[in-house]
Amino acid sequence: MLNSVLLQGITVVSNAATQVVDTAKSVAVQAAQAPLAAAVVAPKQDSLSLLDLIMKGGLIMIPMALLSILTIYFFFERLMIISKASKLDKNFMNSIKDFIHNGNIDAAKSLCRNTVSPAARMIEKGVSRIGKPIKEIEEAMESIGKLELNRLEKNLSVLSLIGRIAPIFGFIGTIGGVIKIFYDISLSDNISIGIISTGLYQKMITSASGLVVGLLAFVGYYILNAMLDKTINKMETASVEFIDLLQEPTK
Repeated sequence: MLNSVLLQGITVVSNAATQVVDTAKSVAVQAAQAPLAAAVVAPKQDSLSLLDLIMKGGLIMIPMALLSILTIYFFFERLMIISKASKLDKNFMNSIKDFIHNGNIDAAKSLCRNTVSPAARMIEKGVSRIGKPIKEIEEAMESIGKLELNRLEKNLSVLSLIGRIAPIFGFIGTIGGVIKIFYDISLSDNISIGIISTGLYQKMITSASGLVVGLLAFVGYYILNAMLDKTINKMETASVEFIDLLQEPTK
């Protein structure tokens, strides 16, 4: 009888121990799977695209976008015109000299008309004034040179203006961002990173955009001016050579 009771007690204890072990294993498995399930269920942090970043700059980014478009347009528009104007055949003046020495004025005029260059238009005006006083020829060529220079400088002032005002627009956006920060704080009566970060987005994005657009306009303006200086130098060189050509018989 005693043996039977002991045997039953041992059996009960063994079963309880087995249940505890199974329960512990189940808990361990669930604990191991919990981080994986959390990783699967937890949403990924949204990445911020360049467009989204720009949009956080607020309404001030509209004029900033317009300024950037104008900068790109006027830079490449002037670049093509000035590059085309700076091209002059190295044999152009030699051909003009040969035509004039041979008395072939019409051929010299025709060559000037067929040459797309401000220098060629200056020489054409000088050729058409051959026979008149040198001073009058110089003044006529100088007048044409000023007209051609004004045509080449057209819209360069726009790039200069953009280079000046773009950073100012960025500064206005910065002030707007600071105002937004304090306004949001006054509404919520709470200072938190979420409230402050919204205004800081606008503040920093508009400042950076203004500086970038202003820098591009500034660099483009001085690149075009450097090219324009080379073109003016070619015009002056051609003008001096032509006047010297007309004065050769009197030397």
